Amino acid sequence: MNRSAYAYLLGLYLGDGHISRPEQHRTASLSISCDDNWPGIMDSAEKAMREVMPHNKPCRVRRTGSHDVKLYSQHLTCYFPQHGAGKKHERLIALRLWQQEIVEAHPWEFLRGLIHSDGCRITNWATRTVNGVVRRHEYPRYFFTNTSTDIVALLTSTLDAVGVRWKTSVPRPTGQVNVSIARKASVALMDAHIGPKY
Repeated sequence: MNRSAYAYLLGLYLGDGHISRPEQHRTASLSISCDDNWPGIMDSAEKAMREVMPHNKPCRVRRTGSHDVKLYSQHLTCYFPQHGAGKKHERLIALRLWQQEIVEAHPWEFLRGLIHSDGCRITNWATRTVNGVVRRHEYPRYFFTNTSTDIVALLTSTLDAVGVRWKTSVPRPTGQVNVSIARKASVALMDAHIGPKY
């Protein structure tokens, strides 16, 4: 197994992935939902699947405005033991020791998967008056939004490990937690290893 590709695929799975096994199928499937606006992420998800499970062939299923990148295997729940009944934010999400070792060895790939699923890089702006003239100041920042406090904690602990400074907002009424990365040095680190969606 390509451990770097697995770290990325794990991040994608925790954000926009799920495992299902309909009654009419004998084999479970892993689906990563990818917005059509980011075809590069779709390609990256498929590439990661091929590198993690080279004997299984991924495919793409068209949805309205998106595609599911899918992979069928009887071993998916071994690769992703976080699978379970119900929504991710309604159950415990914790990495197994072997997964934690992979994330620690490949933290940027794990972060890239999380940002590619539930994050973004945007340009913020603010105005300030200098010598009577209102000036617009623009600056990049990263956001990550998720309802699972466990998944948010996995993101923030990994950000800590690579030296990225972050802040969280007060949870929204929906329960979503927003993580913001805005400090110049931290954004530069994120840009060097992750960059905008593509």
